[in-house]
Amino acid sequence: MTATDTLTLLRPGDSGYDEARTVWNAMVDRHPAAIARCRSTAEVAAAVRYARANHLELAVRCGGHNIAGLAVPEGGLMIDLTPMGEVAVDPDAKTARVQGGALLGELDRAAQKYGLATTAGNVSHTGVGGLTLGGGMGWLARQFGLASDNVLSYELVTADGDVVTASAHENPQLFWGLRGGGGNFGIVTEFTFRLHQIGTRALVADFTYPAAEAFPVLRAWRELNASAPRQATFTASINADQVTVGFVWVGAPGNPDALVEAFRALGNATTETVEELSYLTLQTRDDSIQGHRYRRYWKGHYFKTLPDNAIRALLRNPGVGASLQAYGGAISEVPDEDAAFSHRDTLFEFVTATRWEDPADDEERIATIRAYAATLDQYAGGAYLNTLNGETVSRAFPPAKLARLTTLKTIWDQANVFHLNQNIKPAGH
Repeated sequence: MTATDTLTLLRPGDSGYDEARTVWNAMVDRHPAAIARCRSTAEVAAAVRYARANHLELAVRCGGHNIAGLAVPEGGLMIDLTPMGEVAVDPDAKTARVQGGALLGELDRAAQKYGLATTAGNVSHTGVGGLTLGGGMGWLARQFGLASDNVLSYELVTADGDVVTASAHENPQLFWGLRGGGGNFGIVTEFTFRLHQIGTRALVADFTYPAAEAFPVLRAWRELNASAPRQATFTASINADQVTVGFVWVGAPGNPDALVEAFRALGNATTETVEELSYLTLQTRDDSIQGHRYRRYWKGHYFKTLPDNAIRALLRNPGVGASLQAYGGAISEVPDEDAAFSHRDTLFEFVTATRWEDPADDEERIATIRAYAATLDQYAGGAYLNTLNGETVSRAFPPAKLARLTTLKTIWDQANVFHLNQNIKPAGH
């Protein structure tokens, strides 16, 4: 471990170095020249200046959930925000100040002490920063908008090591770009979120059918989604043998019982699970599935419609995981020009994913996912920035939006210092 005037750096061989460079996807095994474990905005600014002065490629780690492991630069400087995990809730103002290295679970736990929450993903050990900067889907999005729609202000370290604030009234163009434009414009060291009174309870309903009988069920599920209350987020899980459709319900007013009965009318399910649980349990129930020891690969699409032929293609599953999650509601009500996030007319988000442990299986696993996702390309209308995996950002942003983002990137990061992300290249690169 070595120290600069304002930074303590982990280097290869130091205690804690290997732990700090390990991220969610076990396929990622890169070795930074140094890791700056930052404890303050001033240390983040110093780390940016250090990287530039020493000509080191720079990357930023929050939760480490990016599928491509972009937080880990080979031979560069990793700026590790995980020591910056504080969350301060003002229950009267219904706001939360969240440091850039906080995980979703830390935000959820702090807000739920007062029956409050904001849109915050589905897995508690995801980083608040990465999720929010890419848009931020979660179980509350149909009621209150995406995570990025609920940010009131950002504190940001720029490519020059300066510290600025972005809000609707201060640096408003930067504020626009941070709402869904990813980590292209700087390092966010603090978010201020709007919170909502949701109570502390949730309900999850799942109904499982043999895959051979699932086509009419998925058609009826699609039609039922069109009139779903905003408290409900429809879900579907598809594999080679069975299909599960259901919904997650959070908050009041309304009663999920009528929706449960509507789901029972979709068909003769082989299994049914209707479970009331706490919101915090809902937010952590997939954590063990998302453990850090697995090798992983995924592909995603946005579907603006879900025609019958798309359902047929989904059911030709080669034995991998596939899921659908409903959008709509408050997500679609934000005018497209109000934020960098795009494709607000999405009906469902699709992700197909696989995980495994043996590196010898890499090629086959990746090829299977790619081939399955490709059968659905013709039905896709863009993709979620946070699920891009080796694709260009043109899938996440239409041409006019991408042009505006490119101009903003050129203003704030002409040298493309922040490029280990879903990169929007500045003019001239």
